[in-house]
Amino acid sequence: MIPTPSQTVGPFFGFALPFENDAMSEPDGIRIEGQVLDGASEPVPDALLEVSQEDQFGRCRTDEEGAFHFLVRKPAAGYFDVTLFARGLLRHLNTRIYFPGEADAVLSSIDPERRHTLVARRDGNVLRFEVRLQGTDETVFFE
Repeated sequence: MIPTPSQTVGPFFGFALPFENDAMSEPDGIRIEGQVLDGASEPVPDALLEVSQEDQFGRCRTDEEGAFHFLVRKPAAGYFDVTLFARGLLRHLNTRIYFPGEADAVLSSIDPERRHTLVARRDGNVLRFEVRLQGTDETVFFE
């Protein structure tokens, strides 16, 4: 029996990545940057994040420090849907990046102690967002 993609853990080949300007759905947009961290707070150097909302889509691989970035315009919804792919995950993870000051019924339904894991924080002209796969301040993931 041949395993399906959700039954394999890798190896994954990045020869088709990156696409030119894949992290820039809006070249003059707002910069969202951050890191993907594992349960020991170590960077995940080979994850892939996709953000989407309305007519925007961006894709970015993490570097050796687990860092990623996107250039986007703020969507009317106030958040981006995020899909995360990484070595060791049998299935992709789904979460959201909310802009500061934005909320909706989904964010309001999250335990108040954990909501901050979905909200980007302003750092000058940049929005910072960390994805923590496990441990303290683990990012809220959705089914």
